[in-house]
Amino acid sequence: MATVMIGDRPVGDEHPVFVVAEIGINHNGDIGIAKELIDAAVEAGADAVKFQKRTLDVVYTPEELARPKETPWGLVTYREYRERLEFGREEYKEIERYCRAKGILWFASCWDEGSVDFIEQFDPPAYKIASASLTDDNLLRHTHSKGKPIILSTGMSTMDQIEHAVEVLGKKDLIILHCTSTYPARPEELNLRVIRTLKRKFPDVPIGYSGHEVGLATTVAATVLGAVMVERHITLDRAMWGSDQAASVEPQGFKRLVRDIRVIEKALGDGVKRVYDSELPIQRKLRRVR
Repeated sequence: MATVMIGDRPVGDEHPVFVVAEIGINHNGDIGIAKELIDAAVEAGADAVKFQKRTLDVVYTPEELARPKETPWGLVTYREYRERLEFGREEYKEIERYCRAKGILWFASCWDEGSVDFIEQFDPPAYKIASASLTDDNLLRHTHSKGKPIILSTGMSTMDQIEHAVEVLGKKDLIILHCTSTYPARPEELNLRVIRTLKRKFPDVPIGYSGHEVGLATTVAATVLGAVMVERHITLDRAMWGSDQAASVEPQGFKRLVRDIRVIEKALGDGVKRVYDSELPIQRKLRRVR
């Protein structure tokens, strides 16, 4: 059973579930909101927060960037909207400083090679490959070249595509997350048993879960099925403006999620049937035939 180190935290079947609070773009381009979300993740007991980084002219076509979009800042082009959401060097320097002060790890999903190079200056403990990027072999190779652990999300991907991505990345220092890329995802499309399928297919790779559903129960269930890493989007308010907010978890919900995962870890035990000392008085009282 493989273990991957994310900073000083081991990720694998023999270790506590590694919980990632995905901030993504839920900060809406406001470093103050980003800090509030970091605080909420710390308060909840998450192991790490994650952001997203894109080079607009690489990720989007000129036609996409030119189209109009209604936003809280008025009718603007998609380029203007995305530029408002993208943090630059000064913001990420502050994120690095703030996370270090708060004692929480941080890393990012990089959607293009230039973004990987940009984030590398902050020496992140890992990189995330977003589901949308799973088939981008060049990005996979470039990310792998940095020598950091890689977390691969597998939404909207076939098993053949996942196997190919694993072949490109190699299995060393790799974590695979089962995922359904709908925002929010319907329970009947979560297919949580794929976690077990991935564990059988890649027995030497830690398997986790990235969820976009409404509610917490199914994410907790993912840990019962063996997910060793759990990622959920975090927001200050699900009613806030933004494409990911509705599929996110508010601070109190995130705290309950981490709490319930930790309870499940204790409750799962080691699989060895035993009679506990606490049962003995009940056994003596109720069992008539010994």
